Amino acid sequence: MENKDLICIGCPLGCMIHVEMQNGLIINVKGNSCKIGDEYARKEITNPTRIVTSSVRIINGAVPMVSVKTSKDIPKDKINECMEAIKSCTINAPVHIGDKVIKNVAGTGADIIITKNIDRAA
Repeated sequence: MENKDLICIGCPLGCMIHVEMQNGLIINVKGNSCKIGDEYARKEITNPTRIVTSSVRIINGAVPMVSVKTSKDIPKDKINECMEAIKSCTINAPVHIGDKVIKNVAGTGADIIITKNIDRAA
């Protein structure tokens, strides 16, 4: 039997979760105080994903960078590829919250979207 311990990030409690596995299958999840913890542990063990946040260079903007994020969770093993795409991206001002900067980043089905309105420089 294989055991893994996780700290849940599903809610503010931060429960210590103990996952028991046998032959690669989860057979028991303990330590969670709520249903979110059980769901988090099962997902984290079988298919870990993350929301990626970063910044993109902006041309002619009131500021030189604008914050961006993935539109949904992406597989953890695609984060580096996602960050490389973000790093090579430059956009023109103005931009608005929700604007798509990169579609289907790293083949994940997620888009990179703007998270802050930036006007053109005066």
